[in-house]
Amino acid sequence: MKLNNITKAAVCLSLLTTFGCTDNFEEINTNKQGITPELLEQDFNHIKQGFAPIFNNIQVITANFEWVYQLQQNLNSDIWSGYMATPTGFAGGVNNTTYSLVDGWNGFIWDYAYKNVMYNAVDIERKSKGKFDQFYSLSLILKVEGMHRLTDTFGPIIYSKYGNTITTEYDSQEQVYNQFFNELDIAVADLTKRVDDGDTGEATFKTTDLSGYKGKYKQWVKFANTLRLRLAMRIVKVNPALAKIQAEKAVAHKFGVMASNADLFKIVSPVYTNPLATISGSWLDIRMSADMESIMGGYDDPRIESYFDQSTQFTGQYKGVRTGIEIAAKADHQDFSGLGAVAKTNEIVLMTTAEAYFLRAEGALRGWDMGGDAKSLYEQGIAASFGQRDASGVAAYIADNTKLPKAYVDPEFPVNNSPAVNNVTVAWSDAATNEVKLQKIITQKWIAGFPEGQEAWSDYRRTGYPKLFPVLKNNSGGTISSTLGVRRINFVQSEKASNQAGVDSGIAKLNGPDTGGTRLWWDTTAPNF
Repeated sequence: MKLNNITKAAVCLSLLTTFGCTDNFEEINTNKQGITPELLEQDFNHIKQGFAPIFNNIQVITANFEWVYQLQQNLNSDIWSGYMATPTGFAGGVNNTTYSLVDGWNGFIWDYAYKNVMYNAVDIERKSKGKFDQFYSLSLILKVEGMHRLTDTFGPIIYSKYGNTITTEYDSQEQVYNQFFNELDIAVADLTKRVDDGDTGEATFKTTDLSGYKGKYKQWVKFANTLRLRLAMRIVKVNPALAKIQAEKAVAHKFGVMASNADLFKIVSPVYTNPLATISGSWLDIRMSADMESIMGGYDDPRIESYFDQSTQFTGQYKGVRTGIEIAAKADHQDFSGLGAVAKTNEIVLMTTAEAYFLRAEGALRGWDMGGDAKSLYEQGIAASFGQRDASGVAAYIADNTKLPKAYVDPEFPVNNSPAVNNVTVAWSDAATNEVKLQKIITQKWIAGFPEGQEAWSDYRRTGYPKLFPVLKNNSGGTISSTLGVRRINFVQSEKASNQAGVDSGIAKLNGPDTGGTRLWWDTTAPNF
């Protein structure tokens, strides 16, 4: 991890974020010495130029900026989701992994979202809305994808009032979600009409589209519908009526939601490799988690071969590291399993087709019209994930009603050992309770979503599944429960320095103290059913 870069970059990003919230787009975006506006506007290039920064910063994937991704996501949600663990005792072991939230790290989550995603989405809106609405619609979908990650990390955020004033009021998370649904309505209606009118989108957006969809509007609508389904399920415990309406709307749309692996949403970079490849393979800062070893190892899950490399210390074994432990030396665990082929690619998957099936399975379990029953949708989700990873043996895996997650054993430090905690089998049982059925759905959704930790962390907070090993070292000072884990990240220092009134408005809408233990709006203590 390149810590020497962080202080300088943080200052620059704070300034950029501040100036990103402005009405002076024309002055800032005018190139006084280069290409003229007239030339830039040929083939909509003045609009298209805003898309690449959004694509490349939902997760930061730019070469030589792996350290930013490490702070933006890897040393928070990738770990709190139970996917990964670090063998490195950053800051003397007092850091995010031991629940002492590091402001200098976590500010990058906020700053990069506003500097790159929000700023460019609003700039595209200014240039295209009412004139070239196809670009406006596509930017709305990307904005929702990028910014839902931010509100699901912090809670209240700057959204509806972005760019209006110097001191910017925060929206409550409920307000933000309502705007998400409205923006998806606009995008889906516009792009659907274009497809109906014979415009596939390829001629307009193909060269700008870094998603793998090659500009096809129909694919973008499927993604938007599935994103709506994801957000609908997020609010099921706090507003079940709206959740049902939004979920059924997504599935009932004429283009539907993701159904084949050709539909999954990914960022395809022509030059950059997933930053996890460097963080794991070169820096040795991230390893397989103990939870992954327990669950996938217990199931003899063949997907493990693409997710992780075998340990270089324990031949023929996949060995994970437990999160929130005492780390005396990096060498103690750095030769456990690193990330495998799933990270050694230029494709970063942000939403799988398997997720769509698991969301529909949960909806069907709740009695919603999801176009199928919970069992069949659950099994189709597993099959989609196996297909995505080119794994064999899916039929036997789905039918297995005996294998369970296994106990975790740290061969170096027995104090980290633990019996298995997520004790469900894979095979569906109609006789099981809804709670057990949900645990199965979310466990398989968790496996299928790897390595995208943001969504897995959100599911864990919403449902409590899969059950994860608790941390053994908790440096939160009592603000975060070792059992429940981190629920959010506190508001960032750049905002407190430049927008304290806005931060105060966010805290007022948070319904709790500005700590990592305060639950978000959709993260309630209510039962799952």
